[in-house]
This record gives sequence, structure tokens and C-alpha cells, in this order.
Amino acid sequence: MSAVTTLIIQTQSASRLPCRGKVGMATLIIAESAIFAIFVVAYLFYAGKSLTGPTPREVLNPPIFFSICLLSSSLTIHFATKFLERGRRGAFLGLLSLTILLGGLFLYGTAREWYRLIYEHGLTISTNLFGTTYYSLVGLHAFHVTAGLLMLSIVLLFGLAGRVAPEQAGRVDVLSLYWHFVDAVWVVVFTVVYVVAR
Repeated sequence: MSAVTTLIIQTQSASRLPCRGKVGMATLIIAESAIFAIFVVAYLFYAGKSLTGPTPREVLNPPIFFSICLLSSSLTIHFATKFLERGRRGAFLGLLSLTILLGGLFLYGTAREWYRLIYEHGLTISTNLFGTTYYSLVGLHAFHVTAGLLMLSIVLLFGLAGRVAPEQAGRVDVLSLYWHFVDAVWVVVFTVVYVVAR
């Protein structure tokens, strides 16, 4: 009888369900990927079909530095989570703060570009098809970056208050999946907006 019980316990341990947080985040990422796919297809479909200027080639400059900032933040959040798992609170908080700073720099770069496009080139969301699709796609991404920064900032505040311990590393890891998604989407958006459809 004890051998059967042991076998049942081993079978249950081997067939544990995946982390609910990761499943939930994966579901969110799949849904958000579908939304981004629609916006990317719309951008590509309408590329070059504006009857009036300005055109992407005339006004867009690839934001290389700010893109590097955002993509680097994937590394900082990854290592922040690893340090939290090991109980190295100071390193975790430092890297989490750096992640937020890098994400903030990226948003600053986006805002600066929009200011330049609006006030120097007269490109608004209603100027032409390019303006409509550009601001919609890049704006959707900027919204997701902002949401990620808010969540990371909340974790940082809890961390500074001493409320984030190694036991919560799994939850922070789930949040880092969202941040990695935001970074991966930017690679697609950057390629479409500043390379392919320019």
C-alpha cells in the first residue's frame, strides 16, 4: 500500500501544473501580440499611400540610442530577478532602478521625436495616412512601455519598503516576461517603421 501511495505522490509531483502567473502572462502576451500584429499590418498596408506629405523618408530618424536603452533594460530586469532569487536585495533594487531609468529614457526619446514631428514637420495623427498609422503603432507601444514602467515602479516602491523578498522572485519574473515582450515588440516596430516601410 505504501508503494502505491509513493507512486501516486511521485506522479502528482511530476505532473504539476505550470505557474498560474506565467500562464496568465503568456495569455496576455498572445492577446497583445495579436493587437500589435493588426497595427503592424495596417502600417505596412498604408505605407506609401498618403496623398500628401510629409513622408517617412522625409521626417523619420531611427532612434538608435533610445532603442539600445530599451533593449538593454531586458538584461537589467533579467539580472535583477536573478539577484532577488539569491537574496541580494541591494543588487536587485539597483538593477530594477536601472531598468526603470532605461525605460524612462526610451519614453523621453519617443516624446522628443513626437515633439519634433509635430512642431517642426507638422505631422499629426490627422495629417495623412502615414501620421495616423505611425502615431497609432508607436503610441500603442509607448502605452505598453508606460504600463510596464508603472508596474516596475510599484515593485521598486515595495522593494524599498522591504516588502519584496526572495519568495516573490517568481512574481517579479512574471512581470519581467511582460517587459521582455515590450522590448521584443519594439524590435518589430523599429524594423517596420524605420527600415522596411521607410
